[in-house]
Amino acid sequence: MASLGEQLAPHLAMLRRFSRALTGNQEQGDAFVRLTLESIVAAPERFPSDFDPRLALYKNFLEVWTSTDIADVAAPRHADEHAREAIASARLAMIDKVSRQALLLSDVEGFDRRDIGYLLERPADAIEPLIAEARADIERQLKTGVLIIEDEPIIAMDLEAIVRDLGHDVTGIAVTRDEAVREAELRAPGLVLADIQLADDSSGIDAVQDILNEMDVPVIFITAFPERLLTGERPEPAFLITKPFQNATVKTAIAQALFFNQTTVPA
Repeated sequence: MASLGEQLAPHLAMLRRFSRALTGNQEQGDAFVRLTLESIVAAPERFPSDFDPRLALYKNFLEVWTSTDIADVAAPRHADEHAREAIASARLAMIDKVSRQALLLSDVEGFDRRDIGYLLERPADAIEPLIAEARADIERQLKTGVLIIEDEPIIAMDLEAIVRDLGHDVTGIAVTRDEAVREAELRAPGLVLADIQLADDSSGIDAVQDILNEMDVPVIFITAFPERLLTGERPEPAFLITKPFQNATVKTAIAQALFFNQTTVPA
């Protein structure tokens, strides 16, 4: 029989994705995952052995999440990060944490309503209203301009439709690194959706870095190989979408990225 560590290892990358989405920050998100693993190592006998390992891992994570003050976990180190953290805290005060968790667990992590009920310690029939509440908050979110960096035309059109359906504008669609930088210079976006591999074999990561050298803007990466950007061993994205994606996943990721990065809080 596989050891507990072997059972949990395949699920750690996706747990990092979930944790980063909850915190809006790689450093804090990865710190919560480390705390979760430390709690399991300290008391392995308490880890639920009669549940699917992934479900039990997320359950343990959420217990750590609810019992730990986010301000005490890997606080941002730079002045602009402190300012963003203050804005995020104000937004957290406006949006119920449990409804936000329910939406992410459903649309990003793919758990069904029954499993979400177990994870959040709510009746299964209470989950849909929580998700509806979080989606209503998305509808009230501030609108912005979105730059799409994607070299596959069908996917780019799908992303454009999703962005516009949320009420946001599309500032441009780029298929290469140079195009992406040029589009960002012509019209500064409030959010960037970026594929990793672009048309001329240039890198979406490099394109984003060029853009970030000139402006502060939230970024969501889109990739068929998310594990490569969820190692926790180096600077990595806070927001990540896996190809092929569901529309609801993209919408939720956009909402979370803007939730933590827009510089004003609605009255």
